[in-house]
Amino acid sequence: MQDLESGTRDVETTMKYVVRGEKATFHPGERDKSYWPVDEHPVTIHDVRPIARDLSFDRNGFVLVDEPTDVTEFTDQDALARYCRQTEALVQRLTGAAKVVSFGPMVRTNATGSHGHNQPAYGAHVDYGARTVADFTRDLLPAEEAERRLAGRHMLINVWRPIKVVESAPFAVCDASTVRREDLFDSEVVGGLGDFGRRSLWGFNLAYDPGHRWYWVPRMQPWEALAFKLFDSDPGAVQHTAHSAFEDPATPPNAPPRQSIEVRTIAYLE
Repeated sequence: MQDLESGTRDVETTMKYVVRGEKATFHPGERDKSYWPVDEHPVTIHDVRPIARDLSFDRNGFVLVDEPTDVTEFTDQDALARYCRQTEALVQRLTGAAKVVSFGPMVRTNATGSHGHNQPAYGAHVDYGARTVADFTRDLLPAEEAERRLAGRHMLINVWRPIKVVESAPFAVCDASTVRREDLFDSEVVGGLGDFGRRSLWGFNLAYDPGHRWYWVPRMQPWEALAFKLFDSDPGAVQHTAHSAFEDPATPPNAPPRQSIEVRTIAYLE
């Protein structure tokens, strides 16, 4: 649905939700083993560019930023580590956190033959909650510091960026202010983040509510990044930014595969 005067583009599509009340078990590397009972609903996904300057973590749970990176080769481990440090600095700047750590960088593509771990995830979900945030905090920080940081306010923020302009399998986020806690149902991710032997990761899948408001960035560019909050230890804060890949009916059949990079960060406030 193209708005010719403003140049914005909203999309009518189908979103995969979870059946209300159902716990899902997701095996990213062996998706045929997953149990994710799907409840599909038509949704409108709105072009976020016209309101991008008005977004905030406090109001919406996500922001769109112009944040160029000089990293272009994300399969090189040194370059990927440098990108993670850049992402931590971005989140520290956006949140004012005293400390930011990162984990789980993941390159995704819908190219033919790509491994299940690296394929886009179709289905409205919130990656992780308090349990997994605490697990990674204790993995990444010395024991005494980890407990001190967990006793204070902390947030889980994902930063998603295209490696090439997005022409297929685009990405959508749901305004967290429209997501109710009672719409979220437990999700167990088995062997996630590219590691079959990893302990289970715990988050949520989203059940349908007509009040959800979805957004995307048409033809999102590599110098743009979506930063979105998945968990906040302040129970009164806007959080739980659900997200998903989706099918754009206007995507040409010969569109290049999507290539994107995402990094999870934990921001610890004083």
